[in-house]
Amino acid sequence: MHGDEAPSSWVVRWLGTPGARQSVLDLACGRGRHARLAAERGFAATAVDRDAAALATLSEVAGVRTKIADLEGAPWPFSSASFDIIIVTNYLHRPLFEGMAQSLRPSGMLIYETFTLGNERHGRPSNPAFLLKAGELLAAFAGSLRVVAFEEGEVNAPKPAIVQRYVGVRLGALPDDWWPNPERLD
Repeated sequence: MHGDEAPSSWVVRWLGTPGARQSVLDLACGRGRHARLAAERGFAATAVDRDAAALATLSEVAGVRTKIADLEGAPWPFSSASFDIIIVTNYLHRPLFEGMAQSLRPSGMLIYETFTLGNERHGRPSNPAFLLKAGELLAAFAGSLRVVAFEEGEVNAPKPAIVQRYVGVRLGALPDDWWPNPERLD
């Protein structure tokens, strides 16, 4: 369960604070470390996972609603919903890519960080089905999202791993406040 860990530094960097964006979906959230972070920052967060016990740890967190869903054995559970930000970390199920992009509001942001090929030398996951190929997130969202940031390679924290990190914004008009205000970044 990655809910007991500190939030990902990639998510912390890109989540920001509510402005034009208000709603966050923490997908395959485990114990909801990023839903908690989003709620602390003032977002309305939805945490989804198949593990009811993990989601129960969020029951008293203000600003977080939970949804139990099997993301791999059922259709995309948010076909009629839209979010300003979708966060995915340490999870990969390629058939969800299209649903994620379609569930972003215009100018909505996808923040994604997960393991890539080469990670098997560090341990789990090591199954190629759960590891991205080089540049795979760039290719997967090329027709629907504009790349804001991308990194691929080795990280040492919270543990050594080979990852891809991606931030993309849904194609279309961008609001004036879509990018963090440099004057507010100290």
